[in-house]
Amino acid sequence: MDVPFWIWASVLGFIVVMLAVDLFAHRRAHVIGVREAAVWSGVWVAFGVGFGVVVWQVWGAEFGQQYFAGYLIEKSLAVDNVFVWAIIFSYFAVPREFQHRVLFLGVLGALVLRGIFIAAGAVLIQNFSWVLYVFAAFLLWTGYRMIRQRNEHLNPGQSMVLRGFRRCVPMTDAYHGQKLLVRRNGVLLATPLLAVLVLIEATDVVFAVDSIPAIFAVTDEVFLVFTANAFAILGLRAMYFLLADLMHRFVYLKIGLALVLIWVGIKMLLKIDVVYIPTPVSLAVVTTIITVSILLSLRATRGQGRRGLPAPARPPFRVATEAEDAALEPVWSRVREIPAGERDAHRDELEPTHRHEGDLR
Repeated sequence: MDVPFWIWASVLGFIVVMLAVDLFAHRRAHVIGVREAAVWSGVWVAFGVGFGVVVWQVWGAEFGQQYFAGYLIEKSLAVDNVFVWAIIFSYFAVPREFQHRVLFLGVLGALVLRGIFIAAGAVLIQNFSWVLYVFAAFLLWTGYRMIRQRNEHLNPGQSMVLRGFRRCVPMTDAYHGQKLLVRRNGVLLATPLLAVLVLIEATDVVFAVDSIPAIFAVTDEVFLVFTANAFAILGLRAMYFLLADLMHRFVYLKIGLALVLIWVGIKMLLKIDVVYIPTPVSLAVVTTIITVSILLSLRATRGQGRRGLPAPARPPFRVATEAEDAALEPVWSRVREIPAGERDAHRDELEPTHRHEGDLR
């Protein structure tokens, strides 16, 4: 598959432009409703499918089918990512009007990280063909583990990433709008929103470790691997606001996703030494697994409406008062020197909540 540099540049430029449009459309903090989320989901899916049609027309049916197979796998696995986001936002009681900014930055970071992972994966496959056995075994093991742990959920309070972040970075105990950093009494502090963003980025790294090998099972073309990932990820924010309050209805989806990983792991193993399974067959199998798992889930939970996850009785963070916001100083102002003891006193003053939140330390 010959992809000129200008096509790479055009695709990357389009992604940057659409991210800018999305950021401008949501520049003011507000609660994103189902209708707005549905419209944006439709827009992102239309772009993803439309790009696949272009690939099909320009490079032929085989590459078009490979793109759609990769896009479907990434989009399906992303649903589990969305549900993890819902758990994180609920646990930390992140106000809904602030969630889009975190997800926007999270998706931006995910695009960069996955680009790095894809490049590294392509180099490994090109220079060490045996790594395909490792990828295949990892996919099979991950699918089996997902089935075994299908009823288990992330506990954000026990996250090693969060505990490490809190040990290294001084934080307030309150959300200050959509700010990630604030300055108070001359001390630069992270807000809980930055801690949530770091945790979301960490979870995406975990999901990327699963999804990148999965898409390499259906195509070896780096351009298709990257674009399928990118267009699937770009719609994650809208998908979150559309599906977060419905996660209780997708009771069999995790099993479906596990079966997808097992299938692509088997396909990769067969591809190495036995037989190449045609892309249309792979696409049909993945589509069938995901469709059946969704239909069975909706049938088993019919009659249930939208409902969000319950917030904890004592949320680890709160929303700052107007007086606290007014007391903040410009973030990039000149830092005055403060003795270490005084800085620690300010830190204790700003973090009273975490003295009794042992699970976050």
